[in-house]
Amino acid sequence: MLHSLRLAFERALTAFVILLLGSLAVIVLMGVTYRKLGIPMVWYDEVASIALAWLTYYGAGLAALKRSHIGFPGLVNAMPPSLRVPLVLLGEGIVILFFALLGWYGYQVLVILEGDAMVSLPWVPTRLTQSVIPIGSLIFIVAQLLTLPELLRQARGDGVIDAEKQEMQREIEKAMQS
Repeated sequence: MLHSLRLAFERALTAFVILLLGSLAVIVLMGVTYRKLGIPMVWYDEVASIALAWLTYYGAGLAALKRSHIGFPGLVNAMPPSLRVPLVLLGEGIVILFFALLGWYGYQVLVILEGDAMVSLPWVPTRLTQSVIPIGSLIFIVAQLLTLPELLRQARGDGVIDAEKQEMQREIEKAMQS
């Protein structure tokens, strides 16, 4: 059940990140093209900045789901097995607390921004553009919680597996099979 939930969450998040990346590329290319043609779009700088922020937050959530963000598996693995689980729980608790605080203060920003709109597109509320902070924080927390059981299993076993090394190992195995 947890695996299928994680897989569905990963697919949805991946699709959204790809959509954001494609949209950002189109917006920037349109902005450059129109500027070269002498008919600059007044909104593209602001929209591209917001799209980049959204890509950053949602991409960070996807990285968390794949356990590809900054981590210290070597430090955890250097500890005696009896200390690995408490160390993992402490680290996860700190990360979740940080994102819970970020989400809370991000929500407070939304309350303050009520009634404001984008400069170049006055019909778009600023609250919509800044909603990425609490939503991205929630996504990061969900990603951490969905991957926590696997991380704890690894900590109880031979040690935490480095996501980059795991990815390289998979690619090496694919190459060897070809």
